[in-house]
Amino acid sequence: MKLGIDIGSTTIKCILFNESNEIIYKNYRRHFSKINDALFEELKSIVSDHPTIMDCEIYTAISGSAGMGYAESIQLPFVQEVYATKIAVNEYLKDTDVVIELGGEDAKILFLSNGLEVRMNGSCAGGTGAFIDQMATLLNISPEEMNELAKNYSKIYSVASRCGVFAKSDIQPLLNQGAQKNDISASIFYAMVNQTIAGLAQGRELKGNIVYLGGPLTFLSELRNAFDKVLKVKGNCPDNALYFVALGTALMANECNSFSELYKRVEEYVAPINYVSTRPLFVDEEDYQKFISRHNQNKVNSIVNKDYAGNVYLGIDAGSTTVKMAILDQDENILVSSYQSNQGSPVYIVKNFIEKFYHEYPNAIIKASAVTGYGEEMLRHALSLDFGIVETIAHFKAAKKFNPNVDFIIDIGGQDIKCFKVVNGVIDDIFLNEACSSGCGSFLQSFAEVLGYSIEDFAKIGLFAKNPVDLGSRCTVFMNSSIKQAQKEGATVDNISAGLSMSVVKNALYKVIRITNANDLGKNIVVQGGTFYNDAVLRAFELEIGGHVVRPNISGLMGAYGAALYAKQNQKEHSSILTLEQLVDFKHDVQSINCQGCNNHCALTVNTFGEGRKYIGGNRCEKPITNLTQSSDLNLYEYKRQLLQEYRNKKTNASRGKIGIPMVLNMFELLPFWTSFFDALGIQSEITDFSTHLLYLKGQHTIPSDTACYPAKLVHGHIEELLKKDLDAIFYPCMTYNINEHLGDNHYNCPVVAYYPEVIQANMTEMKKIPFIYDYIGIHRPKDFTKKMTQILRNTFNDITHKEVEKAVQAGFDEYRNFFKKIRIKGNEIINSANKNNMPIIVLAGRPYHIDPEINHGIDKLILSCGAAIVSEDSISHLSKKVETTVLNQWTYHSRLYAAADVVTKEKNMNLIQLVSFGCGVDAITADEVRLLLNKGNKIYTQIKIDEITNLGAVKIRLRSLFAALKDGEKHD
Repeated sequence: MKLGIDIGSTTIKCILFNESNEIIYKNYRRHFSKINDALFEELKSIVSDHPTIMDCEIYTAISGSAGMGYAESIQLPFVQEVYATKIAVNEYLKDTDVVIELGGEDAKILFLSNGLEVRMNGSCAGGTGAFIDQMATLLNISPEEMNELAKNYSKIYSVASRCGVFAKSDIQPLLNQGAQKNDISASIFYAMVNQTIAGLAQGRELKGNIVYLGGPLTFLSELRNAFDKVLKVKGNCPDNALYFVALGTALMANECNSFSELYKRVEEYVAPINYVSTRPLFVDEEDYQKFISRHNQNKVNSIVNKDYAGNVYLGIDAGSTTVKMAILDQDENILVSSYQSNQGSPVYIVKNFIEKFYHEYPNAIIKASAVTGYGEEMLRHALSLDFGIVETIAHFKAAKKFNPNVDFIIDIGGQDIKCFKVVNGVIDDIFLNEACSSGCGSFLQSFAEVLGYSIEDFAKIGLFAKNPVDLGSRCTVFMNSSIKQAQKEGATVDNISAGLSMSVVKNALYKVIRITNANDLGKNIVVQGGTFYNDAVLRAFELEIGGHVVRPNISGLMGAYGAALYAKQNQKEHSSILTLEQLVDFKHDVQSINCQGCNNHCALTVNTFGEGRKYIGGNRCEKPITNLTQSSDLNLYEYKRQLLQEYRNKKTNASRGKIGIPMVLNMFELLPFWTSFFDALGIQSEITDFSTHLLYLKGQHTIPSDTACYPAKLVHGHIEELLKKDLDAIFYPCMTYNINEHLGDNHYNCPVVAYYPEVIQANMTEMKKIPFIYDYIGIHRPKDFTKKMTQILRNTFNDITHKEVEKAVQAGFDEYRNFFKKIRIKGNEIINSANKNNMPIIVLAGRPYHIDPEINHGIDKLILSCGAAIVSEDSISHLSKKVETTVLNQWTYHSRLYAAADVVTKEKNMNLIQLVSFGCGVDAITADEVRLLLNKGNKIYTQIKIDEITNLGAVKIRLRSLFAALKDGEKHD
C-alpha cells in the first residue's frame, strides 16, 4: 500500500493506493493550522474505513507547502509538491502542456513543454482559495453561491485580486453603489484569471493542452470558464483534480513502515517550544480589572425610554464592512443604537432601523439626520437624509465630546485606519492607511476564522497569555507564514492571539502613522473604532506608547455619534428624512450601464428609489449626475492632455517614412521634443493615444513582473498597438539622464523610466519583426547626442546627415522649451483666477505620465468637482531654487516635487496632493521628504496611491477630509 499526504496552506489531502495502485481512500479536510490534529483525524478515518490496515506495511510520504518541517518532525520522507504534481500529470495526463494549480493560499503554473518551468506565487495569496473565501465573506454568501451567481452576470468590473485587502477596497464601493452580486462574483473570478496571467505567467504564453488542478478550479465551474474565455482555450479539469499532489506523493513514496507505527508517531507528536516571545498583556486578573475600571469612566449614557416625546437626531456611519447607527435625545444621550455587518447592502439595513424606530418611538420626532462613511452618498439619496459629512469631521466631533482637549485621534475600523493630529482645536494633519489592512480589524478577524474562533473569543483568550508570540509588524500574507512557523515551534492559540493584537498596534503606529517617538502622538489621545472594543488591542496600544488613552464606551459608534452631533448642531426647521409611510412604500431598483458622456465610458450603477430620487455610482465626474460637462479652464492636467493631442495629430511631409512612438513614461513630456525632431527630418511620428484598461489587457501576457508600477505595465499595451501599424521602426530609447533643471544634486530618470525599453526588447517576441530603436541616448548633452543620434538613425534611415540631425535637435529643444512655457503661463492663469475667486488651489504632484486618464483614474476631475483649481508640480517648480533635503536629491521628477512643495508652503491658498504609483520604490523616499517640507510650512500632506485598480470612493473621502480640514482651519485663522 502507498499513502500520499498533501499538507497545503489550509487543507490536508490524503490518497491511499492498494497493491495495484488503485485508489481505495481519498479525502481532504481543512486543518485550521492544527496540522497534526487534522492528520490524526485522517488516519483515524482511514482505520475506520479499512480496519485491518493497522497490521499492514505501508509506503508513506508527505508533500505540500506546509509539509516540509512537519515531515521532518515525524521522520517521514518529503516530496517537493511541484515534482509530485509533475509525476502525477505524467502518469495520468501525458499530453499536458501547462498545469494551472490554485490552492488555499498557493498558486502555481507548470510549463511542461520544452522542459519543465515552474512559476509559483511568493508572499501574496491573491488569486487563491483564501482570496475567494474572503470575497465570499464580504458578499455574505458562500463560494458555491458565488459560483451560481456568476453564471448570470451581465457586466465585469475591474477588481484587484493580488490581495484580499485591495479587492475589498474595490468591491465595497461597488456594493455601496448598488452593483449586483452576480456581476461582482463574475468580476472576482475574472480578476483571479488576470492575477494568474500577470503574476505567474509573467510574459510566457499559456497555450496548448491546459490542465486545471486544485480546490478552487475543481469546485468553481465559473472560475474555469473565466480562464477558458480569457485564454481562448478549453481547459481540462480531470478526475481527482483536487488530489494530484497527493497522487504524485503516493507514487513517489519509497519508505516503508507499519501503519500502526505511523499512527503512533502522529498520535504522540508534541511540537517543540522555541519561538521568540514578548511581554504579556496583563500580569494577572487584578491588573486587568484596574485597566477595565479606568476605561469604564469614559461613557456616554444610553437610556431606554420608548415614551420619549421630543426631538431626536440620527447619525449613520456606513463603513467599509459595517453600518453603525445612533439616535440621540435632546441631551445627547443615546436612545437607540445599532452596530452590524452591512451584508453588502447597507440601504435596507438602515431603512429597517429607521422604520423600527418610528414604530417603537411614536412620540419622537427625527429633527435632523446625517450620514458619513463609504455609503454616505447612496444612503443620503436613498433615504433623503439631511446631511452628508466626511468621516474625519464626524469622528473629530465625537472625540471632542469625550475630551475637549484632544490632540490626537486614532480610529481603527474593519479595513481602515484614520488618524488626525489636532492643533489649536483644528485638524492639522491626517493619516490614512493606503491599502493595507494589516493594522485593522479585518486583519484580526481573518486570523480568528482561520484558527476556528469568533473574533470575540479569540481576543479574550489572548488577554492572559504568558508568552505572546513576537510577530513584529507585517502584512497579512507574511503574517500567515509567521503564525504557521510559530505553531510548528509550539505556540498555543492564546499566545498567537496576544501576539497578533500587538502586531495590529505596531502596524498602525509604525506603518500608517510612521511615528519614531510615542511623544509625537500627543498627550490627549482618543482611540475609537470597532477594533478598540478588543481589550487586547487597547492594552497593546497603551503598552506600545507607554501611556494611557481614552477609549469611549461607544468606541465603535463614534462615527455615527459624531454624525448625530453634527445633525443636531446644524438642524433645519424641518428634516427631509423619509416618513414611515414613505419607508413602507420604499423601492430600490438597480441598473448597470456604461456612461457615453466621454471616452472613459465609466461603468455606472444607477440606483432608483422612487419619487424621483436617484443615485449614480461609478462615475469619475459629475456629468452623469448633472448632465453638465466640467469646465477644464481650471484644470492644468486637462490642458496638458490637449497640448499632447495636438502633437499626436501633427502631420508632416513623411518623405523618409514613419516611426512609432509609445506615449508612455517620460514620453509624456518629451513628445514635443521628439515630434519636432522627427518632423524636421521628414519622418512622420505615429504616436499611441492615452491608455485604456483594454490596452493594458492587450499587453498583459508579455509583462514579466507583477511588481512593476502600472505606468510601466501599460508600456506593453502601447507597443502592441504600434506593432499593428505600418511603420519603418518603433522608437523608444533608454535614457539614464533627464534634462538638467538645476533643482537637484543630479538629474537622473528613475530606473524604470530609464531602462524599460530593455524589458520590452527582452519580453515581447513580436519586436523581432520590426526595427526597434532602444539605444542608450543622452539628451542632456546636445553635442554628444547629435552625433550619436545620427549614427543610430542611419541604421534605419541611411541617408540622414549630421547637419540635418543638428537642426532637428535644435527644433526639438525649441519646442520642448515652448511646451513648458505654455504650461507655466497656463498654470499662472489658473492660480490668479483661483485667488481672485477665493478658490483652493491643489498642486496635483506626480510624474509626467500621471496626466494619463487611465493612470490617474480621473482624480483630477474629482478634485475639480470638489471646487478646487488644479495645477501640476512642473508648472510651479521653477519658482523655487534648489531645496535643502535630508536625502540625496538626484532624480529630476523628485527635484520638481520638492521645489513645488517649497512653493506651496509660501502660498496661503495652495496645497499639495502627491500621486504615487504602487510599486514605486523611490517614492517611499519622496513621501517622507515632501511631508517634512509641507509640515514645516504648516501644510497638510495628502498622498493618493494609484495603480490598475483604484477605489475612487476612498479617494473622495481622502479629498473631502483634506478640504474639510482646510475649511475648518480657515474658520480659526
